[in-house]
Amino acid sequence: MERFASLLAAQLQAGDVLILTGNLGAGKTTLTQFLATALGVTGRVSSPTFVIARAHANPHEDRPPLVHVDAYRLGDAAEFSDLDLEYGHDEAVTVIEWGRGLAEELSADRLEIVITRAGEDPEAAPDADPATSADDPGSDPAAGPDTGSLDVSDLLGDTPGPVDLTEADEDETRTIRLIPTGPSWKTRISAIAAAFAEQEPA
Repeated sequence: MERFASLLAAQLQAGDVLILTGNLGAGKTTLTQFLATALGVTGRVSSPTFVIARAHANPHEDRPPLVHVDAYRLGDAAEFSDLDLEYGHDEAVTVIEWGRGLAEELSADRLEIVITRAGEDPEAAPDADPATSADDPGSDPAAGPDTGSLDVSDLLGDTPGPVDLTEADEDETRTIRLIPTGPSWKTRISAIAAAFAEQEPA
């Protein structure tokens, strides 16, 4: 997870929105902690379930601050909208756990990350069906290129689909599914996948 977080952090910029999906214990907060470390923000990142959202400043002028949101206890998109995350959104990277179905209106250009553990199906995780992440309800991004064994050339088409990366940590193996929405993520997804493949242990 740390390796992926480092590669992702290198591609992040102010205004980015990341929606994290996965079962309880899948590693959503762990990923956010590694992202915070890679970005160099201040403060301890923990599950903000009772606070809902926390902002972490960044002492490095060339790197964005981080806003960490846990939408687990929010009932609908209206409650999410009441958080007023649009204010200052362009200056920070916003990471939203349990954000599927709630946070899409925050940005038309976003990256959804579905984390599953060994034996779990990415499409069976809570709110993890890629078909529901498309702006057009009638389209199914899962029908786009899915790398499987990570054929990076598949990412160079006009409409990159979900990309699955396998991260083997000390405790267990996880699949990290990247679902890009919007034009800015096409090139960045390709860069992340290529770098991930280059660092794959022999």
